[in-house]
Amino acid sequence: MREFVAGLPKVELHVHHVGSASPVTVAELAARHESDSPVPADPQELAEYFAFTDFEHFLRVYLSVVNLIRDAEDVRALTWGVARDLAGQNVRYAELTVTPWSSVRQGIPAEAFCEAIEDARLAAARELNLSLAWCFDIPGEATLNSGEKTLDIALRQRPAGLVSFGIGGAEVARSPYRDIFAAARAAGLHIAPHAGETTSAAEVWDAIRLLRAERIGHGIRAVEDPSLVAFLAENRIPLEISPTSNLCTRAVPSIADHPLAELVAAGVPVSINSDDPSMFSTTLIDEYVLAGQMLDLDKAGLADLARAAVRQSFAGDWEKSIILREIDEYCTSLDAGFISG
Repeated sequence: MREFVAGLPKVELHVHHVGSASPVTVAELAARHESDSPVPADPQELAEYFAFTDFEHFLRVYLSVVNLIRDAEDVRALTWGVARDLAGQNVRYAELTVTPWSSVRQGIPAEAFCEAIEDARLAAARELNLSLAWCFDIPGEATLNSGEKTLDIALRQRPAGLVSFGIGGAEVARSPYRDIFAAARAAGLHIAPHAGETTSAAEVWDAIRLLRAERIGHGIRAVEDPSLVAFLAENRIPLEISPTSNLCTRAVPSIADHPLAELVAAGVPVSINSDDPSMFSTTLIDEYVLAGQMLDLDKAGLADLARAAVRQSFAGDWEKSIILREIDEYCTSLDAGFISG
């Protein structure tokens, strides 16, 4: 099954820029900035550093790695490393969540930040057969000002790969961000906020009603409200599910307690994602294998998971059709019985 998933063309809809930095990349950055950084410069020590006790601890560690990104060269190296790792898993398209304001407030000019990620995006398309897209993310642990700054960067710079707008980090009240998301939506950006990971189903409702979410990052607390589950299923609002992430941040006490199967049984659209793979010692391949076990899927079912993610993506119709055809061709090359739809 793992071999099948490894070769399966896939898309990734919920993966963070900094959280995808390989241990080698993080260690190199830590070595460059070791005089004022708590992050270990030894890749082996990073495993212990990335052992999280709860979601708040995860946020503190995550921000310590964010602080290692000091200039445009760091940004470009980080982005290229992420692209290389994704392409190595046969990912064809990825919507990478980037938080530009975290870098800009550390002194990297917005234009230089966007030029760095765009340079890596074009190189990935040219050299890796990987299409990258950006979700500009408001750091949820910051202030309303960070939302305004993130929107300003998005609208003034408008890098070619930018497709969506979101908010992550701690699940703070979403109502103050309503106008910011309305402006992003009016500018043609898709809306994909995090919600309902560590708090409650009410946060998912707020993301839908206040921010007009088209997709929800995580959203696993939706299972606590049957009316919300029914709404998500009826209105085809997908959840971006990352099982290992939810376990590592203690959003669920065990994989056995994860609501993925219950959500799928209720008809809620889902995609499978890796979130912060390096920090959680996972990969998209690992997450597909795990989801297959959780949902008792055969190879045809795993291929359908991949197809669902393609259809839920913000890629253009032409790009979707290409990846869907690649999935069909891959399955056909192995066994015509794998084709489902």
